Amino acid sequence: MSRVRKLAVVGAASASVLALAMAPASAAGTTIHSGSATGPAYSGGVVATNLGDVSVVTSLSNATCTSAVQNGTINSDGSNLTVTSASFTGCTSSLGSVTVTAQSLPWTGGSVVYAPVSGGHDGTITVAHYTVGATVFGLSCVYSGTLTGDGYNPDNPGRPDTSVAQAQAKITNGTVTKQSGSFLCPGTATVTAAFQLVGSGGEQLWAAAS
Repeated sequence: MSRVRKLAVVGAASASVLALAMAPASAAGTTIHSGSATGPAYSGGVVATNLGDVSVVTSLSNATCTSAVQNGTINSDGSNLTVTSASFTGCTSSLGSVTVTAQSLPWTGGSVVYAPVSGGHDGTITVAHYTVGATVFGLSCVYSGTLTGDGYNPDNPGRPDTSVAQAQAKITNGTVTKQSGSFLCPGTATVTAAFQLVGSGGEQLWAAAS
């Protein structure tokens, strides 16, 4: 398999990370709270940290990143989720270490929507307009798109990691698309990842009906 093709897989993995993942506008009736589902409304900084490896699969190969952290902001009604910075480390393929970088920040237009499903998630989370690239041995590929995943409150028994009492999000087979790079880069990749979401001051976050 060519080095460029493997590089593309890792580039897609990095995109997922922020992956954290909601639709570009919040639904009426959503409120983000701090501390509990009935706590004060929260508007401000949000930090998303991956729970377990980020996995990316293409028709050619797969890759993982062991650490992915995104910082951003959100309004108390769940609107205007914006990613202001993102970092990815521990990204590997069969070629070894790969450098992954966020591009075209900030990523604007995301949201959190409270839409509970009995026995399932508490809502959806969307990160829009992100762009991430990966470079190895001087070869680069860039992927961009929108990732939407399931959102869970800290007490939801179905959340991805029940040992972590924080809001969480899970992306399953999210699709990202190549924006630039070698013709050998796969056109799309599927991303699977889970994240915990906390306020920038460590606040426990909840989504509820307003």
